[in-house]
Amino acid sequence: MCISTAEAAFSGTILYCGRQHHPLHGLIHVMGYQNTAVNLSDGPNAMLLHLPTRQLTPEQFVSAGRTGDVLHRMVAAVETVPAEDDGIVWMCGDPQHVQVFDHDVYTVLLAADPTLIPAALSQVPPHRRPDINPDLLRFYADHFPDHTIAVCCFDNADAQHAKPLLVWYPPHDPDRLVLPALDSHTGEVPDLDAAVAVDHWVLLSTDQASSGWGVPVDYPRNMRHSLRAFLPDTVVGRYYGQGRTLLNGDFAIGHDDLLTGDLDRIKRLQPTRC
Repeated sequence: MCISTAEAAFSGTILYCGRQHHPLHGLIHVMGYQNTAVNLSDGPNAMLLHLPTRQLTPEQFVSAGRTGDVLHRMVAAVETVPAEDDGIVWMCGDPQHVQVFDHDVYTVLLAADPTLIPAALSQVPPHRRPDINPDLLRFYADHFPDHTIAVCCFDNADAQHAKPLLVWYPPHDPDRLVLPALDSHTGEVPDLDAAVAVDHWVLLSTDQASSGWGVPVDYPRNMRHSLRAFLPDTVVGRYYGQGRTLLNGDFAIGHDDLLTGDLDRIKRLQPTRC
């Protein structure tokens, strides 16, 4: 899973989305993303993520610090639960500004209008500065209006050492949790009619669940409070992989469905066709 700006291989993807009431920021979603990336191009590369919010700043990217295995700890919690058949169902910042900043091994560009990204690439260090297909940026502009696009630029030397990306945001729809999972590893526009190989852990949480919902996550006792405040006590999750393919798209579930703990209610979500 991933959209890349040039040829790459991604494996072992972990996707997390949690819904919570934060004491300072109110009702938010927290997205977590991590995988093993191998850059197969001759130069720099980048991953693109589309987030259902227009209110996103560099300060909303949460550093994992010394706890770089936080998403793996969530996987360790849920993988002890017996797996079931997924029964998956198909479903068809300032907008004139690009924010550029460093986060972990990435230089990140945030844009509500992805067509503005090429003009901001000069702010990316040369060893991380990718060439981006204009058709790919137009695809995001056409299919994901009112989203923020995050372009996470990396070089070959750093790709293997990335910590998880963790970011919080006020979502368009607080009652639908969406995990970006569109797939294209060549720098070209994703084929929405393609069946793509999957190798994903999908993890979900909500602070509105009743007692006994989900499984507890074992975090280090010395974890920074600023990080712990964005992480769930319990999670549910499912692995999608083992040679399977799914129609290209994202994962999504309604909050009411999540509260039941029935992960068969996770759907495959496709962007609106132009």
